Amino acid sequence: MASVFFTLLLLYATGVSGVPQLEPLNVTVLRGSEARFNISLSEEWYSMSWMLKTVLVLTINSVTGVSEHNHRFSVKNYSSADINCWEFIIRDVWRGDSGDVSCGVQEKPIQTAQLFVQESGTVRIVGGNITVAQGHQAIFRCEASGWFPKPTVSWVVDGVVVDQNSYNSSSEALDGLYNSISLLTVRGVNSVQVKCLASVSALTTPLSSSIYLVVEPHDWTVLIAVVCSIGGFALLVLLILGIVFCCKRRKEAKSSYQKEMGRTRSQIQMSGGAVGQRQGKDNPAYVIDGQTTGVTHSEFNDSGYIRTNYTKHFEIPDLVNGNQVANGHASAYNILGGTGVRKHRHVTIV
Repeated sequence: MASVFFTLLLLYATGVSGVPQLEPLNVTVLRGSEARFNISLSEEWYSMSWMLKTVLVLTINSVTGVSEHNHRFSVKNYSSADINCWEFIIRDVWRGDSGDVSCGVQEKPIQTAQLFVQESGTVRIVGGNITVAQGHQAIFRCEASGWFPKPTVSWVVDGVVVDQNSYNSSSEALDGLYNSISLLTVRGVNSVQVKCLASVSALTTPLSSSIYLVVEPHDWTVLIAVVCSIGGFALLVLLILGIVFCCKRRKEAKSSYQKEMGRTRSQIQMSGGAVGQRQGKDNPAYVIDGQTTGVTHSEFNDSGYIRTNYTKHFEIPDLVNGNQVANGHASAYNILGGTGVRKHRHVTIV
């Protein structure tokens, strides 16, 4: 209805009369929807015909009315006292309808417009939600299948449209339809919604598929476990090395002690043998008590001791039964004859 009023307004503004006006000249619709065209003229008329490409699909007679050749095609009359206006409608269009749409009014020049029929396919992000560690990258794959013409694929991350240079898209035709694939790489900073959109010009709102990028913060548990494991292993190795070192030192100390004891024992044995073989020496300065200094050399015997003609008399009391025992010690006296010297000796009883 709006297009009809627009056509009427256009006719009034241009002041065109006599020549039919067909609007719009280009119509793009999706398969299965309706296509509408408007024809307007200011002069009287009695015959009007509509053709799709080269096929006559509908005729109108000012006296007998509309003659429909197919239920998919119809017209509506929006004429007024000043202007004749008719709307031509094509229902349930399909891709085979794409082409010229023509309207002929009596002997007037035929007016032609273009009809384009597009197909809307499907769009989906493969794999569903993706979970990554913070700072890591996630790759999203969007597939748009069964479109005509080739769809426009775009991405929106966290409500922001992604620049076209940030993702790669490719398309291929199969059985007259296009399939497109788009890849987007996102670095995980925060958890966000990722949306893929596919569209053709006939779509007022693009089709979309959305998933979520879930970003997990750094997990230090694994790192702590690894560090603890390495630390525990290192401590175990150090403990084993310490035990081995202590055992080795102990063994070396024991071996050194045994060697030292053997060396000492050998030295003692060698010293004992040397003492047994050693002989004493005469002391020519030794003088028996009471001997005068006037003794001649001839009075010494072969052993170096002085020979005398007097006899020494020792009187040793009974140390066991006598009354002179005191504190385990006994006193003994001997009188050297001729000298009057009194010798005092101590004897210890064990």
